[in-house]
Amino acid sequence: MERRGNDVRGHYDGLAAEYDEHWVYGPDYIPWMSGRITEALRLSPADRIADIGSGTGLFAREVARQLQPRQPILCVDPSEAMLRQLGTPPPPALTPIVASAEDIAEGRADLPYERLDAMWLKESVHHVADQARTLGGLADRLAPGGRLLVVMLPATIQYPLFQAALNRFEELQPDPAGIEGHLRAAGLEAGLTHVEHELRIDREKYFGMVRARYMSLLSTFSDGEIEKGIEEMRAAHPEPVLVFPDRFAFVLGKRHGEGV
Repeated sequence: MERRGNDVRGHYDGLAAEYDEHWVYGPDYIPWMSGRITEALRLSPADRIADIGSGTGLFAREVARQLQPRQPILCVDPSEAMLRQLGTPPPPALTPIVASAEDIAEGRADLPYERLDAMWLKESVHHVADQARTLGGLADRLAPGGRLLVVMLPATIQYPLFQAALNRFEELQPDPAGIEGHLRAAGLEAGLTHVEHELRIDREKYFGMVRARYMSLLSTFSDGEIEKGIEEMRAAHPEPVLVFPDRFAFVLGKRHGEGV
């Protein structure tokens, strides 16, 4: 998860065509997470919204379906290949922006909205090299009353991965409390909560997701290490359906001023 810049972009460029297949755990996962994002940000149809690190727009598409925004949600991602999965042309409710979180934070990308009322980063903050600076820059793009939500995995996870992957995750994963501190330092009123969803995934499907390196963390392992890890997982999990909690930290920052 320490891979930056072109390495990260290359990982997602290679995964783009099959990304949705690996991320749609089940029929209720995307609506569930999108609903939690909508609730946490207290989104309204009038908001100017951006999904920073949107990938293929899985969550932005569902938020748009639930919310029916009056203005398109900005799907911001440095991987043009991922954004092409939105469709050609993209849906009217979504506008692709080829840019990184740093580009938005430092004003290097042209956006159709001068200020944003709400933005979220889902499982992308660990790709940001200077999290304090970038989150501070994103906070500066908020309108009065604007909200910034960072959705991330906690410091430890209970995924049925092989032990070396779990160990590396814990070594590299940012602490949600630290992200909360960065938002406070950026002048936002910040808080940290958690949400949890039970996942049920066919064992062979999950092994296929691991083999395809559906988590960027897994791209730090060689093909041989991945196969060895999958054999370890087979021995540890003989059950045909893997059941495990997917727990997320929701770090929410709010700018003072009129608004929500």
